[in-house]
Amino acid sequence: MLLLLLALALSPAAARSDGAAAIATAGYRVGGFTLALRRDTQTAASLRPDGAAGFDFLPAGREAERAGDGYVHLGDLHLRLRTPGAAWRDFASAAARRPIAPLPPARGMIAGADITATMGAGIPLRVVRRWLVVDGAPALRFTLTNTSGAPVEIGALGLPMVFDNIITGRDLDQAHAQASFVDPAIARDAGYLQVTRLNGAGPALLVLPEKGTPLEAWRPILTAAQAPGAVFTDRSPRAQTAEGFYDWTVVSKAFAEREWAGAAEQWNAPTSLTLAPGESRSVGVRLVAAPTIRAIEATLAAQHRPVAVGVPGYVVPTDLEAQLFVRAPRAIRAIDVAPAGALTVTRAGSVGGWQRLAVRGGGWGRARVSLTYDDGSVQTVSYFVTEPLDQVMADLGRFATTQQWYEGRGDAFGRSPAILTYDRARDAVVTQEPRVWIAGMSDEAGAGSWVAAMIKQLDHPDAGEIARLERLVDTTVVGRLQVADGPHAGAVRKSLFFYDPRAHPGYYDPRRDWTSWTSWSRRDADDLGRAYNYPHVAIGHWVLYRTARNHPGLVRAHDWRWYLGWAQRTVVAMMRDAPHYAQFGLMEGDVFVDILDDLKRERMTAEAAEMERLMRARADHWTSLRYPFGSEMAWDSTGQPEVYAWMRHFGHAPEAALTREVILGYDPTIPSWAYNGNARRYWDFLYGGKVARIERQVHHYGSTLNAVPLFDSFRRDPADLHLLRVAYGGLLGGITNIDRDGFSSAAFHSAPDMMRWDAYSGDYGMGLFGHAYAAATYVVRDPVFGWLAFGGNLREESGAVTVAPRDGARARLFVAPARAWITLEAGKIALARYTPASGEIRLTLDPARPETPAARLFVGDDGGGGRGYAPASGTFERGGYTIALGQGTTEVVLRAR
Repeated sequence: MLLLLLALALSPAAARSDGAAAIATAGYRVGGFTLALRRDTQTAASLRPDGAAGFDFLPAGREAERAGDGYVHLGDLHLRLRTPGAAWRDFASAAARRPIAPLPPARGMIAGADITATMGAGIPLRVVRRWLVVDGAPALRFTLTNTSGAPVEIGALGLPMVFDNIITGRDLDQAHAQASFVDPAIARDAGYLQVTRLNGAGPALLVLPEKGTPLEAWRPILTAAQAPGAVFTDRSPRAQTAEGFYDWTVVSKAFAEREWAGAAEQWNAPTSLTLAPGESRSVGVRLVAAPTIRAIEATLAAQHRPVAVGVPGYVVPTDLEAQLFVRAPRAIRAIDVAPAGALTVTRAGSVGGWQRLAVRGGGWGRARVSLTYDDGSVQTVSYFVTEPLDQVMADLGRFATTQQWYEGRGDAFGRSPAILTYDRARDAVVTQEPRVWIAGMSDEAGAGSWVAAMIKQLDHPDAGEIARLERLVDTTVVGRLQVADGPHAGAVRKSLFFYDPRAHPGYYDPRRDWTSWTSWSRRDADDLGRAYNYPHVAIGHWVLYRTARNHPGLVRAHDWRWYLGWAQRTVVAMMRDAPHYAQFGLMEGDVFVDILDDLKRERMTAEAAEMERLMRARADHWTSLRYPFGSEMAWDSTGQPEVYAWMRHFGHAPEAALTREVILGYDPTIPSWAYNGNARRYWDFLYGGKVARIERQVHHYGSTLNAVPLFDSFRRDPADLHLLRVAYGGLLGGITNIDRDGFSSAAFHSAPDMMRWDAYSGDYGMGLFGHAYAAATYVVRDPVFGWLAFGGNLREESGAVTVAPRDGARARLFVAPARAWITLEAGKIALARYTPASGEIRLTLDPARPETPAARLFVGDDGGGGRGYAPASGTFERGGYTIALGQGTTEVVLRAR
């Protein structure tokens, strides 16, 4: 096979003006890639896929600047070893490079070398690295041989995975064209990595394990400054523009004993391996191209890898019947759950070559399902079990309006009454923080808690909570946080809290550092130019408008016109007083579309026309850009949902489609509650977390916000189940941040030295907005899996399917075969029945309540070419149907027009 490889002498990199030497490489054409290896170290310098001109999965353009000692590359190795009675010792091939000893050519080998010398002095192993062609794909393999006279325990073994996720020095066009993100399936023997391009285009790269190379843990490789004295570091800076690199960690016991000793449970049980004198062990990975992101699972199956598909995902409320479909080359010999009783997993037959497992939650919190195959290999799937979602919402609303409620009489900053950020570690509200916005009710980390309490009312209005929220808006928002009158009426300040020790002597905690830029002065805090703050306030007004309009008697301070008017005024003020940041898509900016639609329904024609004119100008600007997803950050994942929403609203279908594909580039479907639908965020702990550091955040608010456009895209193309799976992963993933008492964390710390939720509530409310806004049940008929319900419990009977929604809201339902998008602004769906032969949809609605005497029903197809459904009863008004509810359930029949 080697004779078929085309060895190309690649041109040395151009000399750099900073004096860095060009690096000589040799290139090899194999498996749909051109792989370039450095001639001196035989580490990978370039991995260019066919059909993607100018793109490289590796940071090839930075090879010269990363050539020295201490820079890790694909092909390096980390080892922590000990012999009986001795301490652990660390060895790293990149720490202080020494000449390697090339191996003679061999059949099937691209290149090989004995790299023992560069591992470090005193290593009791011989380390041989080979680049091979295995099943037509390039492979990286290490063979470790114990050359000592005593057993050697390997407590940590890491393969640095160095891909080009560096955005530093690139504009958005360059970043989308050249950079990649990596997502791990930390699933032991079924583990893999998917490396996807920022633009969402193919091909994608899959890193697959060879036998004996489980993906046991995924360890960030820190810089020397972050881990002083450590050997397993990298000199490349980690920052908002560079997430950093990770180790494919094969065994991790030694990390668990030392660096991770204070962490919560790891994704997999930490293990080690021991080599007897003279014994050898090989570990390695293969590099395989998937033609598209949507083809990743098909490529895994074609490579004879186990594939798991959870429906609706891997977050399981205890009242929801979930399923796990498994396609594997071997039969499942055993199924184990840890902790015991957290889940019940039972065999439920097979369908289309997939084994079907029924999954039910029985506890609360993280759970691990281990599937042992008949060859002894183990696949793990990470689940999270939560309470029924309506209970979760009730817990959050209660916690936010009681435990987080702040009535600071005489508060010098005008924050009374307020719902402030909460510190779960202290079980107290945060009344002061050097990052002043966290204690100041604005910016995401300060507004998050009161926005969460507010958006919870959209589908779960509570009279007591609303009374408090009305006071908050009337007393603290309008007139303090938001300018009440004058030429800047409607504008929003950056923070109510600020740092001014002269005005407030003795107030500020002297143990904290108040000297950085984050400790805004009053002048800075009063600034009106930060557009990101405006959607938060608009949400408050809009939710109270919707509540006043649809639930008589709950809102008492003002009528619905007042709240809708203030919502519109907030948007207009944003365009007037915060034009710089308004050029970007804003987190929760989707709400502006609903405000506009409601203005039109209420025939507030002048207000609607003004707002639509202003929003059209933003949309026109975005259509002039290739990737209109800028923010104050070099790259971000928060503006895409609003950009998508306005592209759809103004009929820019190609731009909406591009936005959808870009989202898929950073929002994966992975068999794990943590990574499934987890839109990439890795810097916002710096601005809103109690533990402030660069770290891949699990289900930060981007997960649910980015689910919104994916849901919309799926409703327009119900054949694309990938969209629904990613979206539902984000929708339910955002619920895992809420603990059993209702406290909501900003995000989960995924680094293995923590593995727990951050103690600050921070900016979680932006995520709950996405969840509350998009919560729905989806009924689909998949060509392989058959009838499925995402968010409900489904039954097939007598030529019909019935679904009992369990999505928490029970106010939105999409019947994919009928392309019927059913939404209720008031009322709840207890049961829905769909008869494919006739197309009839029959809804059973909950009984009336004092605050909900009538349902408000809307039926559409989201532009998907549906049959145009309408209810057989009800009064049409304001774009929807008002249907009186009775003491018992009410049945509503929907038929195609």
